[in-house]
Amino acid sequence: MAGNIDMLNAVINAVKEVAKYEVIPRYLKVERQYKHDGSLYTDADVATQEALLQRLEKIYPGKIVSEEMSLKQQQDQWNSGSKGLWCIDPIDGTTNFVNGIPYFAISVALMRHGRSILGVIYDPIADEMFYAEKGKGAFLNDTRLPIKKYIPTLLNNAVASIDLKRLNKRLTATVSTTPPYASQRNFGACALDWCFTAAGRFDLSLHGGQNLWDYAAGSLILEESGGHMCGLELDDFWKEPLWQRSVIAALDSHLFIQWRDWIRTNQ
Repeated sequence: MAGNIDMLNAVINAVKEVAKYEVIPRYLKVERQYKHDGSLYTDADVATQEALLQRLEKIYPGKIVSEEMSLKQQQDQWNSGSKGLWCIDPIDGTTNFVNGIPYFAISVALMRHGRSILGVIYDPIADEMFYAEKGKGAFLNDTRLPIKKYIPTLLNNAVASIDLKRLNKRLTATVSTTPPYASQRNFGACALDWCFTAAGRFDLSLHGGQNLWDYAAGSLILEESGGHMCGLELDDFWKEPLWQRSVIAALDSHLFIQWRDWIRTNQ
C-alpha cells in the first residue's frame, strides 16, 4: 500500500471533490447540533463523512474509523483493521466552520498496524493541500515541507500552538503566566496545527489529548517534514493512549528537546 503514488493522488482528488460539493456549499449555512456526549456536529460533518466513505472504499477497501461514528463502531473497526484502515475527520474544526472562522480542514489517513502510512489534510478556504506518504516526504500543494527558511533554535524566539483544555492545572498556570516562548496561538483545528508545525508556521505545539482522527494524518505529515513529537509522559508518541494522545511537537530537533524538557519540568 505504501509508496503508491496513484493511491495518494486518488485520495487527494477525492478530498478536493468532497470539499467542493459537500463542505463549501454548507459553509455559513448549517446549524450546530450536539451528540449525546455534548460534542458539536453539523449536517456538513455527516454529509462529508458519507461522501468520503463512498470514495475511499473504492480506492482501498479497508476498515474505516471516523469521528462521526459511535464509540463502539470506532473500536470495532480499529480492532479489525490492522492490515488497512482509513481514519477520517470529515471537518476538523467544526466550531470554526459553524462560526465562519476560516480555519478548518478535511483530514484523511491510511493506517496499517497502528501507524499512518499516508496522510492528506485539506484546507478548502485557503486551497492548501498538505500530504505525505511514509518515507516519501511531506508537501504543501507541490512544495516540500517545511516551507519556512528560518527556524528558531531557542525557545524564547519561538511561536507556539497551545491548546490548554486538557493540560493539568500546574502546567496550564505556568504556560499562561511564565511561558518560555515568544508568542502563542490557538486556532481550534488540530489537523491544521500539525500541518502548520510541519510547514514551520508554528515552531512549537502542545496538546493535552487528541483523538485518533485528530493526529492520524497530521503526525505523519510532521514526521515526513523532519519534525519531532512525543507525549507528555512517553518519548515514543505511538505508545501514548490510542484514543486520547497527548502531543509535544516541534520542527527543529534542538528546539524540540528544549520544549519537551521545559514541559516535563513544569507539569
